[in-house]
Formats: sequence, structure tokens, C-alpha cells
Amino acid sequence: MEIIRPTLVLDKKKCLSNIEFMANKAEKHKLRFRPHFKTHVSAEIGSWFREYGVTAITVSSVQMAEYFAEQGWDDITIAFPVNPLEIDNINALAQKIKLNLVVETHEILKFLNNKLTSVVDFYVKIDTGHGRTGIEADREGQIENLLEYALLYKENVKFKGFLSHSGHTYKTKARHTIYNIHFDALMKLNRLKTKFSPVFPDLEISIGDTPSCSISDDFRGVDEIRPGNFVFYDLMQQQLSACEYDQIAIRMVCPVVSKNQSRNEVVIHGGAVHFSKDYIMNIDGKKLYGRIVRRDGNKRILLNEMNYLHDLSQEHGILKVSPQEFNKFKIGDLVEILPVHACLTAHAMGYYLTDEGEIIDTMPRH
Repeated sequence: MEIIRPTLVLDKKKCLSNIEFMANKAEKHKLRFRPHFKTHVSAEIGSWFREYGVTAITVSSVQMAEYFAEQGWDDITIAFPVNPLEIDNINALAQKIKLNLVVETHEILKFLNNKLTSVVDFYVKIDTGHGRTGIEADREGQIENLLEYALLYKENVKFKGFLSHSGHTYKTKARHTIYNIHFDALMKLNRLKTKFSPVFPDLEISIGDTPSCSISDDFRGVDEIRPGNFVFYDLMQQQLSACEYDQIAIRMVCPVVSKNQSRNEVVIHGGAVHFSKDYIMNIDGKKLYGRIVRRDGNKRILLNEMNYLHDLSQEHGILKVSPQEFNKFKIGDLVEILPVHACLTAHAMGYYLTDEGEIIDTMPRH
């Protein structure tokens, strides 16, 4: 396939290496590996995980669960608050597969007990510091009240354990801070496990963020891990020291369409609708939306931080480049950009082109 417009290119070898790395880590620590498929959202890429013994997955929506259930995945956790409006779809799924939901209120637990037509397992979502959803870990009374209701409703909803996502690791600036957040989450979750295991002896702990799962070797008390971004990694993960540049498995390839020498700027066809508007801060204190890789024959050269994707509109991307690099870009050239956030970039594009020329589709968006 000839690239003539913004195209998301996938390095399959790097992707498989990333999967193997995380699968081996899970095996080493005797953890269930339940990867989050929201990053790649692809039946084909999902099938690659089977080669590494993966039989259970995580998704972020009912629609995504339906998509992967159609691909033969029959043990799925929807790691997103229950939407009562989707109860008919949830019931249809629960009749076909082993379905796990996350709950944090008695209201939803009671709703599920009244409306479910098949038995569903559920995790109580615990907020270990991210501050998005879940019951704060120190609110043990609130958790205990919820689990008392779980005992009343056990015919339809069965308590499986505690689930958390330490998403605040993504906001750190140092590797040791990720370790500290991860250790703090482990302490909080294990305290809950110790408190409630006399009543629920089989309760599990499930954790999920890619930075912690990538760099840590301490998983005390944990039963499963649910990382997702690791399948591709990205600049955000590299900045967090969760990966190296050569582990980033996707890159946007975009045509050069204009140049402005007075500003040392190169314009590409590749904007917010392709990359999303996620950014990290560059060394010059400005927003960075991607790092530039320039081809020189068969070589791929990662340019330094003074050359970067520094602005986005809907279809335009503006590269800030050094005077030394400016004349090496020609209108009509293709330039490669390492994205800041792989998940949103993949979702925006809707398909991948592998280095071998294969087109891989993602889940239909409707």
C-alpha cells in the first residue's frame, strides 16, 4: 500500500516483543494476565495474545466487550462503571460469556440484582489515589456496607474482589514516583484483602496501569494485572521511563505539504483528528505532540527535542525544526512521528498498516 495521507504504521515485531515481555512478567510473578484491549481495539492484534497464553481480557465498554466476544473471547472484564441504560446488552453478553463488571455503589449493585438474567461476577472499584472513580481505599466502612449488600444479592451478583487503576502514575515525572504510587496502592489493597478475606476467602486483587506493571517487580497480594498501553507504548510512557524509544511500536507517517523558513516550520497533513490533542511538555517548556523520525536512505533517525510536532489544528500539524534540519524536509516527503498517546491515536485512525504491508482494522465505530 502506497502511503499518500496520514497513516498509522505498526511494527509487528516490536508489538509482539512487548506482548511477550508482559506475558513473561505475569508468568514470573504467578499473575493472571488480563490485558486491556482498549489500546489496540483490534480483533487481529487481539489474536496475537493467544500465542502467549492469554485467555481473559479487559475492555472499557459494553460495545467493546460485544466486539471481542464475537471474536471468541469468553472471559471479559468491563473496567468501566456500569451504565444502566445498557442492561439489555449486558444481559445478552452474560448469557454467552463469563462477564465481570465493576461496582462502587449500592444503587448499581441493587439495580444489577434486580435486572440481571444471568449470574455476573463483580469487582468493587477502589480509588488508590487517581481520583477518577471508585471508593477511596480508606473508606473501609463504606466498602463494608457495600459488601454486606453483596451477601444479600449473591444469587445474581457475586463479589470477586477489588479492582484498581493507579492512573496517577501517568502524571509523574520520575521513575521512583511510579514505584511509590505502586507500593502505596499495594499496601491499601492488601489491607482491604486482609480485612475482608475472612468473609470472602477467594477475593482477588486486580491492578492495571502500564507504568507500574512495566517497571515494578513487586506484586505482593496481586492476583491479576490489566495493562493495556504496553502493547504499543508511546512517548508518554517513554517520558515516564516505562519503556525505551525502540519499544514504541506505532508511528504516524504524514506527508509534508508546506514549509516556512522564516519560522523554521514544516507543515504536515496530520492534525488533531489523527493524533488527538494529548501532549507532553518539551525541554523548551512548550507542548510536544510528537517526536520526529526522519528517514535517510534505509536509516531512521530520531531527531533531537528541538525538532518536534509542536502544534495541531484539525488536519494540519506544525513541525518546529532546527535550521540545520529545515532543508532536509521537502514538500511531498513522508515524515514519521512518534505519538504521545498510542490509545487515542489508534482510536482516531481506525486501522493500522504493518511494516509488512498488511492492513489491520480496528473495532468499527458506530
